[in-house]
Amino acid sequence: MTRNVGTADRLIRAFVVAPAAIAWAGVAGWTGVWAIVALAIAAIMLATAAVGFCPLYALLGFDTTGHRRSVHA
Repeated sequence: MTRNVGTADRLIRAFVVAPAAIAWAGVAGWTGVWAIVALAIAAIMLATAAVGFCPLYALLGFDTTGHRRSVHA
């Protein structure tokens, strides 16, 4: 598993998106579908920030690390 999430992206995920999603869950009342969705988004953002790998980025071919990779077909 090669890193595809750069430092700035990781900081945004951990310190902006995840707390915003947690706040959204609180506004939604911590119960219900929207709160569960918000908490799942927060968990995914924190996990991908921690490991530096995003499966969706890999699927779409994104890389925010600043390294260029060759694509072999």
